[in-house]
Amino acid sequence: MSASKNLFRLGKAKFDSLLNAVKAKGYRIIGPKIESDTIVFRDISGSSELPGGWIDLQDAGSYALEPTGGEAYFGYVVGPDSPKRFLFPPEKTLWSAEKNSKEINITVKQDEYPKTALLGVRPCELAAIAIQDRIFTEGEFIDPAYRARRENTLLIAVNCTRAGNTCFCVSMGTGPKANSGFDIALTEVGGDHGFFIVESGSEIGDEILQSLSLEPASDMDIEDADNAVKAAARNMGLTLDTSGLPESLKSNLDHPRYEQAASRCLACGNCTMVCPTCFCSTVIDTIDLTGKRSDRVRRWDSCFNVEHSYIHGGYIRNSTMSRYRQWITHKLSSWVEQFGMSGCVGCGRCITWCPVGIDITEEAEAIRESIKENVKVSKG
Repeated sequence: MSASKNLFRLGKAKFDSLLNAVKAKGYRIIGPKIESDTIVFRDISGSSELPGGWIDLQDAGSYALEPTGGEAYFGYVVGPDSPKRFLFPPEKTLWSAEKNSKEINITVKQDEYPKTALLGVRPCELAAIAIQDRIFTEGEFIDPAYRARRENTLLIAVNCTRAGNTCFCVSMGTGPKANSGFDIALTEVGGDHGFFIVESGSEIGDEILQSLSLEPASDMDIEDADNAVKAAARNMGLTLDTSGLPESLKSNLDHPRYEQAASRCLACGNCTMVCPTCFCSTVIDTIDLTGKRSDRVRRWDSCFNVEHSYIHGGYIRNSTMSRYRQWITHKLSSWVEQFGMSGCVGCGRCITWCPVGIDITEEAEAIRESIKENVKVSKG
């Protein structure tokens, strides 16, 4: 059969040769790893640390790991971690001040972020990175720390061949196949004796793959990989109709559905902490016990925290309802006005990790449907 010059076949037994080639370029590798009964991104040394033979079972307010008896490295969907943790870290010291007998010395803290390869980035996460790139590296205000980390990061994507019960990336146009934004993309085919279809998406990706002398993928190999990805697309756990959604939410800010969801919401902020696109932060000053040293620290924050809405004179979102409404309308409506794209990539994390299982697709659709019904009644 004919073969593609752009797609290559990597036998599973040789997967570590890819990782070694990445290391040879000076990158540390951060990839999926089982820790505390979840799959998270951590430093890994080789394929033996990947979650081979495990899948994640996700539902609204529910997450668990289950052994499959197979050896697929990337049979899971997504865990609570995302690449955001490394590109926009949960805590960063901006500067420190130290007082001596004569003066105060201020030191701006520089990032210590070595060349890093993120392995196992899903297509929805690539879309999330593109969103944060828009926020932090484009326009009038640039975050130099984010930009430096981004420029020092190699993205190794993995196309999804399995969808979870809370996934809806097809609805958001972000998966399950990556079309751009990666340096290298992998599609895992088969089980114990399977293989990977490998694709380059950048100059550095080309250099790494060329160093491996891989054989081109055959048409049959490519078809098997495509069928696996298509199966994931057919089996999405959830859907969300986005047509006209920003306008529907924007024009119905007093909809009773917000109050209904808020009556269940704990305002815990879990949804914003696991979201790969949320970028709210706060700045705090800490002083040591001697009173001679102070640090200014940026930390992740959440629009579900009442303090986040504080302005001179008080808080502008005192109720859980107002904060829930702010979150969902920003994600699916005003974000589009701000950045020209939705703030949701359909990864489903906010649904899985919500303690009470509030489903963003269900809430948005309920508002849309009630509006349609009201229109029908008024016309009737």
